[in-house]
Amino acid sequence: MAARTGALAPLSNPTFRALWIASLGSNVGTLVQGVGAAWLMTSLATSPLLVSLVQSATSLPSFLLALPAGALADVMDRRVIVLGTNIWMAVTTAVLAALTFFGAMSPALLLAFTFLLGLGSALGTPAWQAMLPELVTREELPAAVALNSAGFNLARSIGPAIGGLAVAWLGTGSTFALNAVSYLGVIYVVARWQRTASVADLPAERMGGAMRVGLGYVRHAPELRAVLARTALFMAFASAIWALLPAVARYELAMGPTGYGILLGCLGLGAVLGAVVLGWLRERVSTNRVVLGASLAYALSTVVVARVPNVWVVAPALFVTGLAWLCCMSSFNTHVQVGTPLWVRGRALAIYLLVVFGGMALGGALWGAVAQHAGLPMALELAAGGLVLGLLGARRYPLAEPTADLDPSHHWPEPELYASPRPDDGPVFVVVEYRIDPAQAPAFKAALGELRRLRLRDGAQRWTLLHDIAVPERYLESFSTRTWAEHVRQHHRVTEADRLIEARAAAFHQGDGPPLVSHLLATPPPRS
Repeated sequence: MAARTGALAPLSNPTFRALWIASLGSNVGTLVQGVGAAWLMTSLATSPLLVSLVQSATSLPSFLLALPAGALADVMDRRVIVLGTNIWMAVTTAVLAALTFFGAMSPALLLAFTFLLGLGSALGTPAWQAMLPELVTREELPAAVALNSAGFNLARSIGPAIGGLAVAWLGTGSTFALNAVSYLGVIYVVARWQRTASVADLPAERMGGAMRVGLGYVRHAPELRAVLARTALFMAFASAIWALLPAVARYELAMGPTGYGILLGCLGLGAVLGAVVLGWLRERVSTNRVVLGASLAYALSTVVVARVPNVWVVAPALFVTGLAWLCCMSSFNTHVQVGTPLWVRGRALAIYLLVVFGGMALGGALWGAVAQHAGLPMALELAAGGLVLGLLGARRYPLAEPTADLDPSHHWPEPELYASPRPDDGPVFVVVEYRIDPAQAPAFKAALGELRRLRLRDGAQRWTLLHDIAVPERYLESFSTRTWAEHVRQHHRVTEADRLIEARAAAFHQGDGPPLVSHLLATPPPRS
């Protein structure tokens, strides 16, 4: 049977379709609550700082837990994680609704419950994203990712408006109650899903080791570091308008909750249009130009919101803001997904989310403090100026178009051993012996420098190049891992792009056969 690859093909899968509908309802509920929480804070306190801290309380858990949550999604049953976190969020929101209905809410309690709700989202998001390839075929995966994005932006366009109407007609407590109910669909679908457990040849990575390897990958992957740097530069200043919009709506535009919801809806509608036009833009200009143009548009619309206190001007400006936001964030996210191999993609996305939510949390607090002392218009203008200055980072951190083949190559042969080490035995030292023409030594060392980055990126602890001063042609490349299991995992992590880099280094070898590879296991000395 031919694979279905149309834009709506994944919806023919009953489980994916049910989860997509349930997640759409949950996203709407989350955005409805966002309106209620922000508006409730403007009623409980007049400080722009406290209003902006609602965003910080929402985002801070994802900043603190992104990497552990990404590792957790790799070492535990993702279905259990998603089910447990959604139950946690449903109960937390229900308690928040009850406290609000009984008039027992305070600014400190609102921030505390918002933080607790964010904990559930922080722990569940990486597992939720990592489940997607288990629900659809490889051919359907791009369409499934696009449908997820479309569903979120659809929720963003209608959720805030519903939230504004709910606050105006039923009170802020109703938005929390609606959100609590919205989790039930996800809980029901995930509980019924019979996930097929994968059979692994090796024991699952431990949390600490998985996080360490994830951080090591980022440290030695310059393309990924560039995306994270550009994301951080954007988020530091783009977060201002999200944090301060409730205060702008209430104090600068004298709008009620319905009007605030409509303003957020303008952001969402702009993002929906951004999802439509982004593919067209990518076919015609580079990602760097897309991000450059979108950042400038975001800065300009922020200035308009700051200096023109007229809803008929602010609403179209926010539409542009939403469009620019989607173009930037989708470009960053796509580079992370396409530019990292499957084995580390969850952790790479977790670190990306750490940067995103860290920027939202810290930026929200920063711009709230600036607005507290200098006023809302000045805070937004400074943020817009920062967006423009942040584009100077485009020269230092260009977004290279991902072209490398990151499919596993499986070209490392299994080592011939007289005994089978246990998975936890170690440390393990791998030594590769080369015979190099001394005249070619400088070029060989340059090729080995790139190989060093690959070894360290894929989990090696240390890497050394040794030169035999008695035999000028003899060079030894040595790298180590903590355990035998970690070295075996390296065999599965090597990609087709890595194979080409290894081949360039091996081409300098002048021996009769390929470079000789030895595996050495550290052995404790006998007790005296």
